[in-house]
Amino acid sequence: MRALLVAGTAFVLSIAAAYAAALTPDEIKATFFNGQAFTAASPGNVKFKMVFAADGKMTRTPLAKAGARSDGTWKLSNDGFCTTWKGSGERCFKVMTAGTNKWSVMQGSTVIATWAK
Repeated sequence: MRALLVAGTAFVLSIAAAYAAALTPDEIKATFFNGQAFTAASPGNVKFKMVFAADGKMTRTPLAKAGARSDGTWKLSNDGFCTTWKGSGERCFKVMTAGTNKWSVMQGSTVIATWAK
């Protein structure tokens, strides 16, 4: 029974992954890096207002008491984008569709944020 459950879960996850499409760097830029605010939520559900300006600058502002305001820079990569927040090194990500007006920001196979518009 347990093997059947594991196999079924793996099957469902593989189907879900097949329907999740990665945004190209140009799609990321057009959708998010245009100076318009959108919401980001961490895996712990800390929410931020994010603004990525066309000039390569970005800001995040917490929507509640949790989280810290910060700013930094962004650039497109071959398969996604990279950010450098003040006081941190560069980190690169992919953006995957995750439903209507929702996207998962992935570092490798780990979801590090969910973006919504």
